[in-house]
Parts: sequence; structure tokens; C-alpha cells
Amino acid sequence: MSIHSQFPEDPHAILDPSIRWFPADEDLRDTLMDKLMPPLVPELRKKVTAWRDNNYSGASETSRSLLNWWFNTTHIIPSADDTITEFEYYFAQREAVETIIYLYDVVKYKDKYDLMRFDNSGSTSPRLFDETWRRLVIKMATGSGKTKVLSLVLAWSFFHKLYEPASELARNFLVIAPNIIVLDRIYKDFKGLEIFYKDPILPDNGFDGHDWKNDFQLTLHIQDEVHVTHPTGNIFLTNIHRVYAGEDIPASADDENTMDYFLGKRPTGATNDSKIDLGMIVRDIDELVVLNDEAHHIHDPRMAWFKSIEDIHNRLKQKGSALSLQIDVTATPKHTNGAIFVQTVSDYPLVEAISQNVVKHPVLPDTESRAKLLEQQTSKYTDRYADFIQLGVTEWRKSYIEHGKLGKKAILFIMTDDTSNCDEVKGYLEQGYPDLKDAVLVIHTKNNGEISESNSSKSKEELDELRKQANEIDDPASPYKVIVSVMMLKEGWDVRNVTTIVGLRPYKAKSNILPEQTLGRGLRKMYFSEVAEYLSVVGTPAFMEFVESIQAEGVILDMRPMGQGTPPQAPLVIEVDKDNLNKNIDSLDIEIPVLTPRIYREYKNLADIDEKSFIVVKVPYMQFSEEQQREIIFRDIATGEITHKTILDSTCMPDYHAAIGYFTQTIMKELRLISGYEVLYGKIKSFIQNQLFNQKIVLDNLNTLRNLSELRATKTIIETFKTAINALTIQDKKDSEIKDNIKISQTRPFIVKEQSYLIPNKSVFNKVIGDSHFELMFAKFLEECNDVQAYAKNYFGVHFKIDYINANGDISDYYPDFFVKLSNKNIYIVETKGQEDLDVPLKMNRLRQWCQDINKIESSIKYDFVYVDMTNFEKYHPESFSKLIDCFQEYKK
Repeated sequence: MSIHSQFPEDPHAILDPSIRWFPADEDLRDTLMDKLMPPLVPELRKKVTAWRDNNYSGASETSRSLLNWWFNTTHIIPSADDTITEFEYYFAQREAVETIIYLYDVVKYKDKYDLMRFDNSGSTSPRLFDETWRRLVIKMATGSGKTKVLSLVLAWSFFHKLYEPASELARNFLVIAPNIIVLDRIYKDFKGLEIFYKDPILPDNGFDGHDWKNDFQLTLHIQDEVHVTHPTGNIFLTNIHRVYAGEDIPASADDENTMDYFLGKRPTGATNDSKIDLGMIVRDIDELVVLNDEAHHIHDPRMAWFKSIEDIHNRLKQKGSALSLQIDVTATPKHTNGAIFVQTVSDYPLVEAISQNVVKHPVLPDTESRAKLLEQQTSKYTDRYADFIQLGVTEWRKSYIEHGKLGKKAILFIMTDDTSNCDEVKGYLEQGYPDLKDAVLVIHTKNNGEISESNSSKSKEELDELRKQANEIDDPASPYKVIVSVMMLKEGWDVRNVTTIVGLRPYKAKSNILPEQTLGRGLRKMYFSEVAEYLSVVGTPAFMEFVESIQAEGVILDMRPMGQGTPPQAPLVIEVDKDNLNKNIDSLDIEIPVLTPRIYREYKNLADIDEKSFIVVKVPYMQFSEEQQREIIFRDIATGEITHKTILDSTCMPDYHAAIGYFTQTIMKELRLISGYEVLYGKIKSFIQNQLFNQKIVLDNLNTLRNLSELRATKTIIETFKTAINALTIQDKKDSEIKDNIKISQTRPFIVKEQSYLIPNKSVFNKVIGDSHFELMFAKFLEECNDVQAYAKNYFGVHFKIDYINANGDISDYYPDFFVKLSNKNIYIVETKGQEDLDVPLKMNRLRQWCQDINKIESSIKYDFVYVDMTNFEKYHPESFSKLIDCFQEYKK
């Protein structure tokens, strides 16, 4: 049941259905996969994969444009430090959206019978589908980006209805949250429609002939704050209880059960707090899509959740319409008996999310650590569980220190068995641990994770403040470090900084709590990086047994030593070693000047490229058989590996536009061009039609498409145009100026992947890691050199880089490996390599140039460089840095 050996760590990588996780041993994959997964998922994965490989054949023009914009277009995001990053959706998010669009556009999905045809397990039947409208469920692990999926689906439905004449979708949206906490979280993204502009959801105006951003006219309505409602273009963001019909009235601060107001649970009594009947408003419009976040509640046709949506659908039918679509997203789409919702069409399980570092890794105490925990025989709750509380606080404190170095605040979460014990634990922590005085926040819930129905006299202002404190606890300015609750909230309280969970309660079947829900509130990552993060889970034997049951879902729980004297369960932090009394930071500090770039790209008009003047070796135009023509294969020009493979069916007409688009997008992505698609597309088309092959060709021909997919043709097109574009745009200023200085001692702490490291004496840093074993070997050498005063690894956190032109003719950034200070007047920049590549000479020539430039400007310090390869380093065994310089003179001239 472990993850497949070929499963990629990159969460953006396209996943082959044949290597996805399933709950059985690998040797049973071929025979049991379809029977052990959500019944519709295995076949849909295969169909969507083939559809994706076939360039979304059969999709509407609007859908194909959006899919290509979202997933096949490079999205470049400028950063404050002048660096450029690329935004890319997780594959799980992509697959979920693709599946929905495939079912609507290609399958023409209307009802449950259209879904049942994808079931190869034989486990579905019409009686398992209670709804009579289109309803699809997306299963995604907590923290893997469900809100982004909802935002993409919303935009797709809006534009599909706007641009496709026969569309049955909608431009009105009911976005439903199960409680106020979830609603607050969604509102942060939807406020001012921010998510639609912050993420690359809306294509640029002019993309495929539409004014996307100008046409995207929507008004956001929150709960009872309904503005002027137009026939279309509305987002109603609300708690489900606001759309209950009849006597089902939303919670209010005036209610007797005010904790229901805190998270939005429907009260049992009447109230006059709601001034606007949102339920009637959404029932009065003519087109609607329902989007449910945390939708595992909607499983019982007898519940008000289901009945409210059914009522909306029936009212639309009375007007000759229907509910266009319902999309439910949740990490746990399961009934109380554990059976998964049959409407589940896409699945990104927790085991895959952990494997790809999308969420935190749960870590449990090992056997030896657990053996030290004793439940005391006493009636006083906190005394009985003192050992467990102590271990939780110890683990939290260690992570609190580590994350504090990075400006983050770690949160401890403690779960008890009733509300009175919550209050007792709060008092115990604040009295027994000085660092927790006035730092514990209590949220009372019932045993099953829903909000407590215990009476409260709190005012609306007090409850609003409590909700605000719970939502803002991640903020370092918040005084709270600990949350104590009867039970981890089932959904909604999705802060990122929970690093430790302590469970002091048993679990019983009637609570209907799943281990995924228990861990879920602590799984969201604190940092937006690929570095692994950890969630320490401590608790009573009954609690740990319950948590460990998640292993049935494939999750591997890491068992580690915990307690005093053990390492923190936190990422590896690299920082300046300021608290080390044995180090003189001033003496070890190194100052490196930052020069203005010499190499830059002058964005001239791509229309200046004259493709007719290209001198290329003509590619032979081959004649393929009819069978070969229908197998279109594109390969990576560097590795020769297959990147796209499409098998065309006999009814498919040749479409050269997609092939030319592929070449255009590939070139723009590799050169990081952010505009000029239409111009470049036209020039590539002209080049293919008139100059690429050794004979006249017809573009609109399957044999031509097959020729274009051959590696030689692909390589000629891409490399020829990249060379021409670079020659047109890349310039060298021939000089540089000092624009800043970097002091290594001012480097801010940062996290790195777990790996071997060296504890240095001659570096300001607390640890030296190496991207290779040779780098660690070289660092050890520098430690032992008597003529080295100080050195530092050039981490990305130092932010020192040099621009250069790489072997492909593109502008790249070069990060040298080490700075070495021989004296206050003499500093070397060192590049180490295990095996030389084509870029090494280019980097060294640019580094030499950099040293020459700075030495012309700066006379008080001499900067020099040296290139050290592992083979010769092991051959010469230099005993000092000066000897090393004598041995390695290859690039000095």
C-alpha cells in the first residue's frame, strides 16, 4: 500500500494513472485497482489523460482556450527582489478541473446514468444517486488547494455561458460554506474578486479573440449583505443555513446558543436577526451553479443541506430551467459508514499530498518515547494526563524556537473530552508554563466536532472577537499560542501554523470523526516551498490508535524520538550563528558587492525576425503509413523523452493549429517571453510551411503533423527560433556599476531540505549543507586551511547571483558556490563541480569578467575566482588554499 516507486515528488508533474496510489499491494494493481478506488475515478483518470494528450479534442472553444491558458501557458510573476518566478497549478487542481470540463463538454454529462458508465467495479447503482441534477464531487487532501479549483470552475462556467450559445451553465454562483469560519476563509480569497486577478485565472484580453478581463463582470454578495442583484453576474457567498427555506433561520448573536453563531450552525429557535431572505433571492434567479466547500456534510437526502439545494433545483425547473451544476469539494467525501460518495470523479488522496510535500508529514513518538508516558490514576483530568501534556508542550516549544527564527509562530492544539476539561487544561497550562500565560484560546465544541450547544451569554461583539482571534492566531501579533477544544473542528479552522497536536480523548464510532479530519487542521503548510514540514502528534494510547488507523489510507506515519534532548520536528534552519560565543561574527563576515547586470534582454518587436532568412539544414519529409500518421509523438529535444503522445481516432481531422501552438508556447516558456504569441505563431507557421522541409508540404495533413512530431523537426523549429530571438534581443552593456552590497551576516534565516551538513567554525552560518558530497568535502577542506580566515556557502538566501548567457544562448542566473576570505583585502569566489557541463566555461568567463569589473571600481579589496573540479581536487590533495590556487589555473587566463 505504499506509494508507487515512480511516483514523482513534484506536485506539478502530470501523473500517469498507472502509478497512482490505491489501497492494496502493487502486485494486485491490475486486478483490484478498479474495485478498491472510488468507482468512477480509475476509468475517468484514463479518459481524461487521453483527452489531455489529444489537446482537449471535443471541448468547446471556450473550454479549450481556458484550459490552455491555465495549464499550458507560462505565467511569469515578478517579485519584489527583481527575480522572476513562474506560477503553476498543482496537477491535482488541474486534473479536477479537467475532469469536470471533460464530463460536461465531451461526455455531455446530464445525469447519473452518464456517470455510471465509467464504473468498472460494478458497485454503483441508480439508487445511490439521490440528486436529479448534475452533481460532481472532488476529493482533495486538506491543504492541496480546493478553493483554487472552485475559482477555476466558477470562471469556466461564467465564460462558457457567455461565449457558447448553447451553454447550459450559469453566470450566477451560490458558494456555500458549512460554517462562518469556512466562510471567512473563502471571503479572504473572493473579496474584491482578488483570487481571479492574483492567480492567472482570467486570460489576457485578446487571447483567442476574447476580452476576458473586460467581460468578467461579477458582484460579490456576502451573507445578508446583498447588493443590487442583476439577472446574471452574481456570487452569493454564504453559510448553508442562510439558504434554508421556511422556518430554518440563520444563527444570530441574539440567540440563546451563541456558540452556534460563532461558526454559523443553525439554531433551534427563531430570531429576527436576518434582514434579508437570501434563500428566496437565489430561488428567484434563472441560472445558477452551486459550489460547496467542505462538502462532506451533503450525504443524506433527509438533511436540510440536501433539501435546500433540491428546492432551488425544483424552483428552477418550474421556470423551465434547472440547476446547472453542483460541485462539491472535500477531503473526506464519505458517508457515516465509511463508503465514499459515488459522485466522486477526481481523487487526490492524503498519501499523495504528503509524498509531494503539499502538506505536512505527520510524526508520532517512537516506541521508546511512548513508553515514558503514563496515565496517572487520579480523578483530576490534568494530573491524569500530565505526561502527555508535558510531551506536547516540549515538542511545541522546540518547533516554536525553530520557526520563530523565520518569523513564524508555531501553534499547539490540545483536544479534550468535554468543555469543563477544556477550561481545566487552559488553567493548567497558563499556571504551570510561564510562556503560556494569557496565551491559551478555548473553543468549545461537541464530541463529534460540531459546535457546542451549551448556553453562552457572550455578546455579538465578544463572539466576533473570538472568531477573529481564532482566524488570526497564525499572526505573530496574536497573543495566542495554544488552542484547546473538545475536538478539532471538523472543517474550517484551517490555519497553517499548527505544528503539534495533543489528543487527550478516546474516539468512539458514534462521533463519526475520521482520522483525516483529526489531522486535517494541522496539515496545511506554513511555507510556500518544496521543503518538507512536520506535524507532531502526541496523545493517549486510544488517541494514537485512532490516528494510526489512517495508515489504511496509505499514509506512512514517521515514528521519531520525542521529548527533552531530541531534535525538533521542524525543517532544517540555516541562520547566522549569532548566539555562538565561540564565533566572532564580525571577523567571519564577508561583504560582496552587487553589480548592475551586464546582460539584458531588449524587447524589440518580434516582427523584426525574418524567418525567410534562416539558414537551416532542411528536414527530410517522410511518408508515414496511415497507422503511423495517427500516432503523434512529441519528444523533449534535450533528452529525447516523450512529452506528448496522441493517438488520433479515425474520425479526427488534422489540426495543425495545435501543433504550431505547441511550438510557440514552448519557445515562449523557455525564453520567458510574456507577450508576442500571435506574431511568433505566424512566423513559425510560415517557417514550417516554406523552409523546414526539403519539399513543399500541406499543413492541413496528417502526414505533415506526424513529420512535425519527429525529434529532428521539433529540434530544428525550437532551436532555430530561440537562436534568432536571442540574437535579436540579448545585449551586453559592456560595463557595470555597484548598486548594493551584501553582508553575509545580514542573511535572514531560511529553511532547506533535510540533508547532511557540517557544523562550521569559520563561517557565520550555523550549518553548511552541500548540494553534493563534494561541496561538503570542500567545506571541510576550507575549515582546515590555515590561510582561510572565513568562508560562506552562497545559499539562495544570500541572494548573490551573476547574469550570464548559457549554452542555449539564453539569459540565466549563475550562483557561485562559495565565498572565501583570505584577509580583509582578498576575497575569492569559488565554483566547485563534480562533473563539468557545457555551461561551466561560460560561467567561468562571466565570473572572470565580473571580477575584472569590480576590481576596476573597488580598489580597497581584490576579488578573484577559482574553479575546482572533484577529479583534480582528489588528485592534487592541496594542503592550503594558496596551493589550491596554484593547482587550479584552467580558467584564469
